[in-house]
Amino acid sequence: MLVGVPKEIKNHEYRVGLLPAGVRELIHHGHQVLVESDAGHAIGFDNASYAAIGAEIVATPQEIFRRADLVVKVKEPQEVERQQLRESQTLFTYLHLAPDLPQTQGLLDSGATCIAYETVTDAQGRLPLLAPMSEVAGRMSVQAGALCLEKSHGGSGILLGGVPGTHQGRVVILGGGVVGQNAAQMAVGLGASVTIIDKSLDVLRHLDARFGHQVQTLYATQDAIIEETLTADLVIGAVLVPGASAPKLVTREMVSQMKKGSVLVDVAIDQGGCFETSKPTTHAAPTYIVDGVVHYCVANMPGAVARTSAAALNNATLPFVLQLADKGAEAAMRVDPHLLRGLNVYQGKVTNLQVSEAHGMAYSAPENIIAA
Repeated sequence: MLVGVPKEIKNHEYRVGLLPAGVRELIHHGHQVLVESDAGHAIGFDNASYAAIGAEIVATPQEIFRRADLVVKVKEPQEVERQQLRESQTLFTYLHLAPDLPQTQGLLDSGATCIAYETVTDAQGRLPLLAPMSEVAGRMSVQAGALCLEKSHGGSGILLGGVPGTHQGRVVILGGGVVGQNAAQMAVGLGASVTIIDKSLDVLRHLDARFGHQVQTLYATQDAIIEETLTADLVIGAVLVPGASAPKLVTREMVSQMKKGSVLVDVAIDQGGCFETSKPTTHAAPTYIVDGVVHYCVANMPGAVARTSAAALNNATLPFVLQLADKGAEAAMRVDPHLLRGLNVYQGKVTNLQVSEAHGMAYSAPENIIAA
């Protein structure tokens, strides 16, 4: 199969769909790989490192989209990329379609087979291709929040860990999944006072067993969310409903009542965000202020640590890339129900229930289409 790796064009996105090690594996399996010139240059993988293992370096993204059977990316295709997708082509990348109608419609119009990293599952029902970026984003959320709390960045001037004789900063984490656990690990390490709120008692028990008295766990009620948010220095939105838009847990009214100079970091922004006042930002302009509260809502947060993120992502995606290349998309999804769960758009049809509900579109069950 002819596999294509275009250079990412989203603002300050330096990750790459396949590192040289992954390309080597594909070539070892008998496939041909096209890599756009300088696709990995920003994170230390120059054209020579790809060419040395047998990849063909091409000058333009247009050649990638024109020739490749399987396109492997990191972020959702931008409009100029969506216009180049075609029928009989497979796209494998993060999509986050539920809050993004223009992208959904563009992928439907293309007729391509579009498989989303974030809805691929494993035997335990987890999201193995989302997990590594959730780990990175969770850890970065505290790092970004701590920076935003500095006065020079609009914050209240709080040091999360404090020093002897001063109060610790108060960190509230909404959601105890992969993002939340990694955020808690970083916040505890900095010496902050940490509270995690989740609606699953099993999750809360796991967090209690892991962190003990280092964190306070609370069941997710409106009262708990309001009380903790209004007294927090840093609130991290870490909720996830796989494939669907994130629930709005913090209202605009709540934001108006928060402490001036407090910080909201919305890790769920790719799925629409979990704060009513959230809107996507970029690494070039990561923050804005509403009612005196600093908002950090960068949609590709792990892109800031692109080398670490690209390596972690490639470790997770490579086995699925090899399946798609070895068997072809349809055959691979017939034998792997977890990969099939990643199918969001197929030949002009929406094949993810949450995406169809988010946009009021007809839903086509992927198992029925692929079986046919």
